[in-house]
Amino acid sequence: MEKSVVLQMAQRGVLTLPKALRDQYNLQTGEQFTLLDLDGVFVLIPGRSKIDYLADQIKAGLVEQGESLESMLIALREARENYDASA
Repeated sequence: MEKSVVLQMAQRGVLTLPKALRDQYNLQTGEQFTLLDLDGVFVLIPGRSKIDYLADQIKAGLVEQGESLESMLIALREARENYDASA
């Protein structure tokens, strides 16, 4: 398989991966992908990003400890103030 493939967007933004790629990587209908947008350079990764998975785990742990977005933002502001004061 070539290292680059030209795809054409269909209605509703649908892109079809060539059959050779789907076969080579055993990609099945309904499979999830992660799309990274690097300033207009798109990277398509089969499966869910490990970063998303880790972020969900961290979030679950913080929620279990009773943390909220507001409490974390307050802690961040305090850490920044302490950092600025020590600089």
